[in-house]
Amino acid sequence: MDIGLLSVSMNVYSTKRIAEEAELRGHYIELIDHTKCSVKLGSGKPKIYLGDENITDEFHAIIPRIGAKVTRHGAAIVKQFELNGIFSTAKALGIIRARNKVRTLQIMSRKNIPIPETLFSINPDNIEDQIKILGGTPVIIKLQEGTHGLGVILAESKKSAKSIIDTFYKMDTSILLQKYIAEANGEDIRIFVVGNQVVASMKRASTVEEFRSNVHRGAETEVVEITPKEREIALSAAKYLGLGVAGVDLIRSNKGPLLLEVNASPGLHGIETTTGVNVAREIVTYVEHYAKGRH
Repeated sequence: MDIGLLSVSMNVYSTKRIAEEAELRGHYIELIDHTKCSVKLGSGKPKIYLGDENITDEFHAIIPRIGAKVTRHGAAIVKQFELNGIFSTAKALGIIRARNKVRTLQIMSRKNIPIPETLFSINPDNIEDQIKILGGTPVIIKLQEGTHGLGVILAESKKSAKSIIDTFYKMDTSILLQKYIAEANGEDIRIFVVGNQVVASMKRASTVEEFRSNVHRGAETEVVEITPKEREIALSAAKYLGLGVAGVDLIRSNKGPLLLEVNASPGLHGIETTTGVNVAREIVTYVEHYAKGRH
């Protein structure tokens, strides 16, 4: 099978691992830098170019690894592959939805997936009321499109919360506010979904100096046994967003598990290193199963 791996570099751990496993299983896999791709519309079938090379019909499937800075362009390239009948491990719409935390949480709320109490607004005149609606401080302030814990701030006092929120509003930066879940104790759970299965899960615990539990922020990780409810939430979240491969982040609260966000291009380093599960191979076998009709 010929597979296109949409990523900016083969030096990225996750990209390299997927390529290794695809080759081990006898597939041809090629790096496609989606930032260098173009789509030509009009006069016949739409064509996809990598530089000046026409790659429209070269692949049976694609595996998108779209970075935050080029989400819209990357998703547009993925969408064109989809429209041309090429299987993708993530739908273009799912990539766009997952990148925006508010859109993700709106969908989850509509589908009755439990989430933390969340508020979003652009009104700088009633910040105190916004904080009050969430039950007061401390509150979590998040950029709507941040990744790896960037743009996630814990405001412990009303004064600091008002100052931070006001600054973001004046910068026309889209944010959301969430109720701080103290009992989570700086821990969350990353659940890795491939197809209709949970293939691995780990607990991430923040360091003493850092409340964010992202691996990129130096969080400690360990294997965790998830509950049937957590498994159900993770599988449902990936399904509702249209993602065949997803990293679903949950926290445990006194009211049960709560979904934080869904990552359409989850990293493999932390989950493989912590759990010992060959997640890259799981992704490749998923592609084999669902793209076999196009082979």
